Amino acid sequence: MERENLPLERRLRQEILFARERVYRFGQPTPMERLFLPGNDPAPEIWVKREDLSPVKCYKWRGACNAITQLTLEQRTNGVVTASAGNHAQGVALAAKTLGIQARIYMPRSTPKVKQNAVLHHGGELVRIVLSGDSYDEAVLAAREDERSSGAFYVHAYDDLKVMGGQGTLADEVVLSGHGPFDAAFLQIGGGGMASAVSCWLKTYWPEIETVGVEGIGQASMKAALEAGKPVELHDLDIFCDGTAVRKAGELPFNVCRELIDRVVTITNAEVSAAIRMLWETLRCISEPSGAMGLAAVLKDRAALAGKKVLVVITGANIDFLQLGLIAQSAGSMNDASRTLRVHIPERTGATLALLDSCFEGMNIADFQYGLNSPDHACPVFTVTAENADKLAELPARLEAGGYQWEDLTGAVDVTFRAISLRGDLLSHPVFLRLDFYERSGALHDFLSRLIRDRASLCYFNYRQSGERIGRALIGLDFQSVGARAAFLQDLPEHGEGYRSCRPVDEATMARMTA
Repeated sequence: MERENLPLERRLRQEILFARERVYRFGQPTPMERLFLPGNDPAPEIWVKREDLSPVKCYKWRGACNAITQLTLEQRTNGVVTASAGNHAQGVALAAKTLGIQARIYMPRSTPKVKQNAVLHHGGELVRIVLSGDSYDEAVLAAREDERSSGAFYVHAYDDLKVMGGQGTLADEVVLSGHGPFDAAFLQIGGGGMASAVSCWLKTYWPEIETVGVEGIGQASMKAALEAGKPVELHDLDIFCDGTAVRKAGELPFNVCRELIDRVVTITNAEVSAAIRMLWETLRCISEPSGAMGLAAVLKDRAALAGKKVLVVITGANIDFLQLGLIAQSAGSMNDASRTLRVHIPERTGATLALLDSCFEGMNIADFQYGLNSPDHACPVFTVTAENADKLAELPARLEAGGYQWEDLTGAVDVTFRAISLRGDLLSHPVFLRLDFYERSGALHDFLSRLIRDRASLCYFNYRQSGERIGRALIGLDFQSVGARAAFLQDLPEHGEGYRSCRPVDEATMARMTA
């Protein structure tokens, strides 16, 4: 039977087998490492595949090198083109330099410098980066247009059998490591290339293994595809885990995953942050967010997995240094339970100390936000942590026993942005906007110039660079009339050029901001 006529899974297994002969001219196998969870609670036996130690600090080199090695002489002469948010680009760059092939790599303008510099390091003079668009999807459109006009070969990041076959070689190394068989493998999914190939190879040797797809709760394109029976495009896409931020699952990976992935679990960004911290504290490994997703899912299901042997893959370590600060400060990375409360106290000397000495005794104050706004009343905001979650649960009763009024603001947008309230009596007709924009030079200026100029006064601005491809700002505007404010809100697009989301804050937040 001709190979093209074989079932997809069999063709994929063959491609993985053939890739074993091709990929190791570009890099060496990566190690397996045992991860011991702290604490005395029952836990699974966790083995970690360290793809963060590969030539490009992620697994993507395998697929790119396997695919580019198989190009014809004519295709090599015409060069290659691709689109990538960073990791796939490094694999293409490595292959291009090793094989002497010209490559153009389209990346979003918001791509962190650490990934751009890595691409140039691996590709040298043979690689040219073209920054195009504000998102991965826009970069893909530009790269595809280049493919049509130049005749260059497009190297897909995941929806290609040769690329998938290359990614599958990491599963071959797992089998050959001697640490199996495993009861379960937790595999992060972006477009699905790695998860489909690894599950295919592992189930060939260990048919009883449970293969679990792992996706971020705001980027679950494969879960949506499996529910719809075909790949579908997500409207909104969270890109905290930028390595898996794919709006639509690949067609080939979907066809494999629907047969071989036993279930898909979704995780939050906070759970990913906790997994990143766990990797650092146990293995001294600094993972990018998408690289820690498999472990995040295991930690989430720790009790149910107790006594089982599980596999996770650290898929990459290409993280912007500034993003580490955001992760370290996030609630998810805290070892202790936390809660954020706004407490009403009289504005007089010693009132805050009295509150701390009574209700917050024995607890750690992780964050304290306060601004003087009234001569007789104060509303400080505390983020409190405790090793024992039960101790936090007692806090409301303590406050009520002390006669204090309080509100739980855990996760509130104004607290997240450290928004100290301002004098609302100085404002006429205010609006506060939560803006998520593509992080690049001039982006905020462009937004203000295009949508705000001459329409309103800027009364509040809160922004701190985090190292993500998305910048987040809380902006206050004041209008001269109710009509002007209403007209602005009616004309304001939720999604627009240079930004992915702009929404007015809710009424409760507005009230707190202008109290």
